[in-house]
Formats: sequence, C-alpha cells, structure tokens
Amino acid sequence: MSESMAGPVARAADLLIAALRAGGTIYVCGDGGSAAESQHVAGELVGRFLRERPALPCVALTTDTSILTAVANDYEFARTFERQVEALVRPGDVLWTLSTSGSSANVLRAADLARRRGAKVLGMTGRAGGRLAELCDVCLRVPADSTPAIQEGHLAIIHILCHLVEETLFAGPQKPQG
Repeated sequence: MSESMAGPVARAADLLIAALRAGGTIYVCGDGGSAAESQHVAGELVGRFLRERPALPCVALTTDTSILTAVANDYEFARTFERQVEALVRPGDVLWTLSTSGSSANVLRAADLARRRGAKVLGMTGRAGGRLAELCDVCLRVPADSTPAIQEGHLAIIHILCHLVEETLFAGPQKPQG
C-alpha cells in the first residue's frame, strides 16, 4: 500500500472501529463487482477474517433480491439502496460504499441519505472519486482508472480493514483456525 493510502486507510479503520465499539452496524453497498465485494465485507465481519471472535454486525444491502427488485420496480433502480438506508441505518452506523467510478446513482443516493440520518459514510472509489468522494467522511481512492484494477485494489483494502478491525477489537492470543 502506498504511503498516500496509509493515512486514509487508518482513518477508515478508526471509523469502523468507533461505530462497532458504540454498538453501531456496518451496512455495505455497491453495484456489479462492487456488490460482490460488499457481500465479501459482510462475510468477513459476520464470519471471521483471521481470528476466532464474536460476529460483528454487518449487512450487505446487495443480497435481498425481493427488496432490490421491488424497489427497482415500484420506484426506480436509483433508489434500491436508499430505501434500505431509510429503513435500517441509524446515527452511529456506517454506510460503507463501493463504486469504481464514484458516480453510481443508487450508491450516491444511499450515501446522501445516510449522512442526513447521522451515519458516517466510508467510500471506496477509483482515482477520480466522482461525486461519492464529496459525500464521504473518509474516501479511499484506489490510484487506478481501469475497473478491474480498482476492484483488485478494493479487495486488498477490504482485507487490510478487516484485519485492523479484528486486531483492534479482539487483541490477545489467537487460537489456530481449524
């Protein structure tokens, strides 16, 4: 990881850790490959990353096809995550957003509403950052322009953040994984 990314990654970890310590929930969203990465985040935090520990409250907003298709059909696709934020996100929570372009309409609407509801917003984008960078408390911009390179950078940062969260919240002797 470049030195220019180290500071923002540490701030992102602090944001997640503070929310979890205060009893908040991490909600994650993105489209396409970023939707898959959203689910990956939830799997690592609810399951485990490297150490045996209690499950952490994390929900991928990308997984309920009934909600996604009902909102897309009854309203519009741009509201798919926004409606879930309206129903679920509270002050003290974190909305972790992923968008390689930083301009996915449904992610932007969710980030905007989460901020207005008193939640923190963590963003992961490509080099440009798009409008999403403006809506985030912390925005991690992968210094790349191609979608595959940005997504690979996102996955590496996701793993770093999961490691930092686990080590900070559950420091101590580690039991071997089976």
